[in-house]
Amino acid sequence: MTQSPFQYRHGDVLIAPVAALPAGAVPRTGLVLAHGEHTGHSHRIRESGAASLYVYGKELYLLVSAPTATVVHEEHRPIELPVGVYRVWQQREYTPSAIRTVVD
Repeated sequence: MTQSPFQYRHGDVLIAPVAALPAGAVPRTGLVLAHGEHTGHSHRIRESGAASLYVYGKELYLLVSAPTATVVHEEHRPIELPVGVYRVWQQREYTPSAIRTVVD
C-alpha cells in the first residue's frame, strides 16, 4: 500500500497515515469516524466498500482499500484520502475540571 506523508484534519478529527494496522485490530461495522453529539452530523466515509474501520483498544484505524475514499461532514468540505492505513483521533480539549473530547 502507498503511504501518504500527510496528516489530514477534518473539523475536530485528525487522520494520520501509519505503516500498518496493529496486530489484533478488530473490524468495526460502519464508516463513521466520529459522531457529532450536538448537531447529529458525523464525519464519515461517503463510499461504501472504499474503506473499513478497525479498533485496537481505544484507538480507531481506517483502511482505505479503494484508490481514494472521501471523508464527508455537513459542516466541512469533503477531503479525499488515498489508499493506505490511517489512525483516527478526535480532538480533545483541556479544562481545569477535565480533559474532554471535542464534539460538533
